[in-house]
Amino acid sequence: MAQLPYADGSFDLVWAESSAYAVGFDKALRAWRRLLAPGGTLDVTECEWTTAEPSAAARAFWERHYTLRTGEENVRAAIAAGYSVLGVHRQPESDWEEYYGPLAARADAADPASPGMAEALAATREEIAMRREHGAEYGYTGYVLRPVGPGSWPTRPENTADAASVHAVNRAAFETGAEADLVDALRATRRPGCPACRTSRRRRTAPSTSYALLTRCRVGGTPALALAPVAVLPEHQRTGAGSAVVRAVLDAARARGERLVLVLGHPAYYPRFGFEPASGYGIRPEFEAPDEAMMTLVLNGTGDSEPLPRGTIRYPAAFGV
Repeated sequence: MAQLPYADGSFDLVWAESSAYAVGFDKALRAWRRLLAPGGTLDVTECEWTTAEPSAAARAFWERHYTLRTGEENVRAAIAAGYSVLGVHRQPESDWEEYYGPLAARADAADPASPGMAEALAATREEIAMRREHGAEYGYTGYVLRPVGPGSWPTRPENTADAASVHAVNRAAFETGAEADLVDALRATRRPGCPACRTSRRRRTAPSTSYALLTRCRVGGTPALALAPVAVLPEHQRTGAGSAVVRAVLDAARARGERLVLVLGHPAYYPRFGFEPASGYGIRPEFEAPDEAMMTLVLNGTGDSEPLPRGTIRYPAAFGV
């Protein structure tokens, strides 16, 4: 699995379900990236912790078999391996039932006197008991990954030294200074670690060429994120700089476990990132806006968990709406 005998760029899709652990998640990501043709996708599932504090029993069980990480750690590993994270989907509990139900029946019907069967049955029953007693602590998550192309714009988080450069990008990208002033206002009231913001540049010493910001908002009282603004210097528009910062902030939000991002933007641009009309999810803004321009993106599928929030979008006061 780590040394597949295929030429680079052989596949549009590599699908690895409940199997990357055989070589290790990080090694699988590195080994399989070269197999993808331009625009190709890697769909891979990985077992991971679904709670911040797994029990001692669950940790002891998994440390004997495979070291689990959190979803945030796995998203960061995928980004570090050169992928953009297009989707994150929690495997539903029903999948486990469909697997362990027949497995338990076969274990009960097996002949323990057969060579090696006693040991196999003991391990199988321990695994089933672990899932029954500690199944809420771990589970499989599916990752939809696409390699970032060569020559793409590098991005990084905004820091305090970027304020003037970021203001210049936003001022140049829009007809008025409203967006630049909005970023400054949001920065002044931003809680540490709450929004995700990225700047892109072609060289380390160059000023910022594009910028994207995610800010905490609410949908019907439930926390969500608002993508605004997205700005690119006019001379660098249509070069991929804008797409790079949008993907970067969305990847950062996925890594944090965020579920929902809203954007009011051009309906021909944002669907490439997975955005869909928000009205289809029962989500609406407080103000009048074209239905096709108010969009939402579900970052993390959550299997059998609670449904997505519905209702009115509440923006921070700095937005003035």
